[in-house]
Amino acid sequence: MQSSKVERIKYLVEKLNEASKAYYAQDREIMSNYEYDKLYDELVQLEEETNVILANSPTVNVGFEAVEELPKERHSSPMLSLDKTKSREELRDWLQGQPAILSWKLDGLTIVLTYHEGKLAKAVTRGNGEIGEVITNNAKTFKNLPLTISHKGEVILRGEAVIRYSDFEKINAEIEDVDAKYKNPRNLCSGSVRQLNNEITAKRNVQFFAFSLVKAEGVDFHNSKEAQLLFLQEQGFQTVDYLCVTPDTILTAIEEFEQRIETYDVPSDGLVLSYEDIAYGEALGRTAKFPRHSIAFKWADELRETVLREIEWSASRTGLINPVAIFEPVELEGTTVSRASVHNISILRGLKLGIGDHITVYKANMIIPQIAENLTGSDTVEIPSCCPVCGAPTQIRQLNEVQSLYCVNEKCAAKRIKAFTLFVSRDAMNIDGLSEATLEKFIEQGFISEYADLFHLERYEAEITHMEGFGEKSFRNLIESINTARKTTLPRVIYALGIANIGVANAKMLCRHFDYDLERMQKADVESLSAIEGVGEVIASAYVEYMQDADNLEKIHRLVEELQIETPTVDVENQKLNGMNFVITGSLNYYASRNELKDIIEQMGGKVTGSVTGKTTCLINNDITSASSKNKKAKELQIPILTEDEFLERYLNIT
Repeated sequence: MQSSKVERIKYLVEKLNEASKAYYAQDREIMSNYEYDKLYDELVQLEEETNVILANSPTVNVGFEAVEELPKERHSSPMLSLDKTKSREELRDWLQGQPAILSWKLDGLTIVLTYHEGKLAKAVTRGNGEIGEVITNNAKTFKNLPLTISHKGEVILRGEAVIRYSDFEKINAEIEDVDAKYKNPRNLCSGSVRQLNNEITAKRNVQFFAFSLVKAEGVDFHNSKEAQLLFLQEQGFQTVDYLCVTPDTILTAIEEFEQRIETYDVPSDGLVLSYEDIAYGEALGRTAKFPRHSIAFKWADELRETVLREIEWSASRTGLINPVAIFEPVELEGTTVSRASVHNISILRGLKLGIGDHITVYKANMIIPQIAENLTGSDTVEIPSCCPVCGAPTQIRQLNEVQSLYCVNEKCAAKRIKAFTLFVSRDAMNIDGLSEATLEKFIEQGFISEYADLFHLERYEAEITHMEGFGEKSFRNLIESINTARKTTLPRVIYALGIANIGVANAKMLCRHFDYDLERMQKADVESLSAIEGVGEVIASAYVEYMQDADNLEKIHRLVEELQIETPTVDVENQKLNGMNFVITGSLNYYASRNELKDIIEQMGGKVTGSVTGKTTCLINNDITSASSKNKKAKELQIPILTEDEFLERYLNIT
């Protein structure tokens, strides 16, 4: 009996460490939080029964190793995980009659900040609890983080870097390719904070919420946790929302937090309870993994049992085919749900799903429907050997220990639907009235097979006006929108073609470089394209491959015949920046974004590049004294560094 339990321990340690590595080091998820917690609790129980604890057990190791790309630094004191409970009564009993602070447990990336003489000196990620990654330059781009504070003594604090749900949705909305969209705010935040280029971090709107003070030199907090939080607020930090509680009020406070979950914009996966009396909490000491001054509360998932009715295989533009579970509708957290993504083949097989199986479902973080457990485990779902859209053979591919299903047919209709969706989108041809569902119907009916066909839909007026959701008025509106789209620009057309790695900015840049001459653009070779500032060999190769395909060229020719492409007129007299190269960095005062200033410079004949070189005319940076890499490079090359005011006065004659 003991040996079988030890074998089970070995299995659980391996699976949990594999899941932790995927989640913390690779920003991907191979099992749900529910499944992880369940296996973890089983491991704890087995370790207590057997007195066997492996050296690499997640019950004694904290987090996972820091990645190699960023400098590492050892924390002055270990950053331990918190013990957890899902019982409200257990949380109340834990107080032992003491007052405490109840706050959100935010779901982002934990950061330690150090301030010297009132200035941010260092930011380090939690890493594995012992050693973290230094991300100081990235932290300086956090939207709500004070770079200077009033207290001049050394200050060390901990908090969570997060990306709000609203910002996460905006970022994903700008990504046309469904497969390229980010999976959740936590993964996006983790990748953003650990970027080597802090300009990328700045674009992601990362925010910081302080949750504990480690040190504030020369300040007496009179043994109060709340006094520390109030001090942090006084210094300009945004702290986690919290409530002061006692054993008599804690259950009501938990309900207050629970009522806010549905509309709370900051990702959270529970609550944290910490003793208000700092000395009392510290006197309790710690275990090998947990401090005893705080405990985490995880929401008890509302589970519903239901029956699996179908696995829907959803194909996408890149060929990835995702399994989606369709089950008998159930009420969860106040809404009716009947489907949940299974994510990939690995998770599908791990759940041993079969049609008719009894399953339990829940909402991860009370938001995203997930399968918790398969109570039947028939394992009878067959992986389709043919694409559900085009019927071509499928292929299982493995990447980072995760298996996924793909359609290998380059002409798959699903890919065509996504291509048409991009073509009609706002930044491309901007044709209203053509949703992805409508485009799918038009493709199925044979109304469209290439882009030019969209401009001849009047041939199918009778058929379209009798389609569900269409009538004479909506058809007339569609035709009017299509005719309006005929008058367009070459950058919109190039972007609309969906060439790999050619986004809106690259399309504009290429068109300018070739003087808006489509014929020259079609004849460009890899060598000449690679020589363009901002175009590397990967982009150049993909572009040339597309333009050298005879079928693509014929389709472009037929498309262009339907369009009136405007050639921008160049104001020769206003080309005062011709031949000059500029680099813009940092925040601006007069322009909404760096792109807005970039457009003005380009209209006047200048170029805006991403890095400072010997060819740079000047670096535009309102913080001319910063120690940024661009400032350092400019000083090395003796390139002028101008503030926005100085640039406007010197080059645009604006004072």
